[in-house]
Amino acid sequence: MAVIDVAGFVADLKSQAIDYGFHVHDERHFVETYSLRQLWEVDLHPEEACAGPIDLHLSLDVDPRALLGFEDDVMKMEDPDDDPPKGFTFPLLFTWTLPPLTHPPDLLVLATEIAGVGGLDLPVEVSAIDSFPSVTDEAERSLSIVARIALDLADVYLNNDGSVAQALERCKHVSLYLLEHAESWLREPY
Repeated sequence: MAVIDVAGFVADLKSQAIDYGFHVHDERHFVETYSLRQLWEVDLHPEEACAGPIDLHLSLDVDPRALLGFEDDVMKMEDPDDDPPKGFTFPLLFTWTLPPLTHPPDLLVLATEIAGVGGLDLPVEVSAIDSFPSVTDEAERSLSIVARIALDLADVYLNNDGSVAQALERCKHVSLYLLEHAESWLREPY
């Protein structure tokens, strides 16, 4: 018997995302047959960006060793009302995508401003990739904006979704910040 319902957690995650003003578009679940590692992916965007250029991709990496270790420690508990074991986590990643930018922002300024928007609850990393469609073409700059949080399995077990709620609230703020500035970076209305 599984102690944690990962599929149920992902369903709750999608429901919370909707509560925070996101539209959910797609969900994927991959299972590696050899190691039983699982990856859950959810594609969404803020409802203000239905016609806009911003997408948000959530991914939950389920490490079977962490899950089984947590389950073993829970089964060893003498009293089911005791606090569940700490130290078992899954990484939850939030990745924003935009089309290639014709007038990209200064990365240092962008990283600093987004760090303020994400706050301590959602540390955000900003990087860029320049690609050349053809040798004679100018570089096209694409932004890579990623935030990672460690999802404590004890919180999932206790159905304590406070850290996920804080992260989704911050994701909304980061998404709206990107949406506000995207038109000037793309130099075209969306």
